Amino acid sequence: MQKNNEVKFEILQMPPRNTDSLLVSVGMDAVIFDPWGKAKDWEKVLLDRGLRLRGIYATHGHPDHISAAPALARAFNVDWFLNANDNYLIGWGNELLDMFGIPHIHDNYKKPINISAGSVEILPGIKMEIMESPGHTPGGLMFYFPKYKILMVGDTLFQESYGNTTFPGGDENQIYESIHNLYEMDLDDETYVVHGHGMDTTIGWLKKHNPYFK
Repeated sequence: MQKNNEVKFEILQMPPRNTDSLLVSVGMDAVIFDPWGKAKDWEKVLLDRGLRLRGIYATHGHPDHISAAPALARAFNVDWFLNANDNYLIGWGNELLDMFGIPHIHDNYKKPINISAGSVEILPGIKMEIMESPGHTPGGLMFYFPKYKILMVGDTLFQESYGNTTFPGGDENQIYESIHNLYEMDLDDETYVVHGHGMDTTIGWLKKHNPYFK
């Protein structure tokens, strides 16, 4: 069992393995980022660990990053957060969910609360900076935890490439600008970067290996 003040950041790939989700907890309180997979699998993780879900955040509205969010939010009576520019994507791409055997997001889903650039305390003592990063989707976001030097970029940036801009609402010029804005923040090279898919990296690694991170 976790100590009352223990802070944990965990990258989880819920079945079927696809998207890098993030579980952040302080003691027995938890927040989930980009909850891919089935809500019942997330419920089992939370209940097995005795964690109290306090909120859900999504980097963007594609189904492989929010598939469990509405049902989890309803089951635990918590809010889930998404930039409103991506609301039109909720329920889009149910064909993708079919491919993975994930239940559809139905029309009566619990609606998300809009978030945009700013600062928020997601759990006691854990402050998060929200950065807008349109391009992969119009409402793309990145989440940065300054105290812990952890950055979650969703599908804006991958290890050696960037997110697909051919989906509805994608914009190649915007994603280049979003990546450049992140580069201009000049975060420490040791900053740990969690990507939406694939292996995690650091800012220093991206400077050396990602030709678009400039």
